[in-house]
Amino acid sequence: MRTTYMRQCQRCKQLFCRDCMTPDVATGDPTAMLCLHCARRIVSPRTVSQYGGLESHLKFRASFTDQVKLKFARIDGLIGANLPMAAYRDPTWWSNTSTSVHAKAWLDAGWEVQEVNFKEGWVTFKKVRSLPRAPRKKKLEITQPFTPVPVRPLRSKVPSKTKVSKLYARIKNLERQRTQSGQPVRGLKPKSSYQYQRRLYGGNEKPR
Repeated sequence: MRTTYMRQCQRCKQLFCRDCMTPDVATGDPTAMLCLHCARRIVSPRTVSQYGGLESHLKFRASFTDQVKLKFARIDGLIGANLPMAAYRDPTWWSNTSTSVHAKAWLDAGWEVQEVNFKEGWVTFKKVRSLPRAPRKKKLEITQPFTPVPVRPLRSKVPSKTKVSKLYARIKNLERQRTQSGQPVRGLKPKSSYQYQRRLYGGNEKPR
C-alpha cells in the first residue's frame, strides 16, 4: 500500500504532497519546503505601484465624469497606506510632474490635480485626456444558414415476423415433446395435479 506524505509550506502554512513542494528558493535550505505557488511568487513577484489603487479608481471614474473630488482619508483607503506628511503640508507634493511616483499615477490615468485644500483635507482632479479603450472582440458572423447534423432514426424494438414465427414454432415443439413423453421438458414448468384439481372441481371441492 502506497502512502502519500503531506508536508506544510513554510510560507502559506498549507499542506501539500511531495510533488507540489520544493526547497526554499530564496535560501536553498532543503529542510524549509515551499509550495510551488509560493516559490513562483518569490522568483517572479508582481510589481504593483504603491499608488496603483488611486490610478485604477481614476480610470474607473473617467468613464462617466470629468472631475473628481477626493478626501485625503479616501486616498489612504485607495492606496492601502497613509499619505506622507508632505501631502498634508507641501503644495509642491501635488504638482503635476511625471518625475514623482505619486503624480505619475494620476497622470497615467489621464488626470491632473486642479485644486488642493489642506484645511479641509481634500483634492480635486480634472480629466485632461481620455485613454484609448481596449479593442473589443469581434462577434462571430454567421454567413451561411444553419444545417443540422443528420441523425440516424432509432431502430424499432418490435421483433420481426420471422423471429416471432421461429419462437412460436419452438414453443409448439416443446409442448408436443412434453405431451408425447409425459416428462417435463427443459424450459417448461410442469403443471402439478393440484392445479388440475382446482381447474376441474374448484378451489374448495376435492375429487372423490
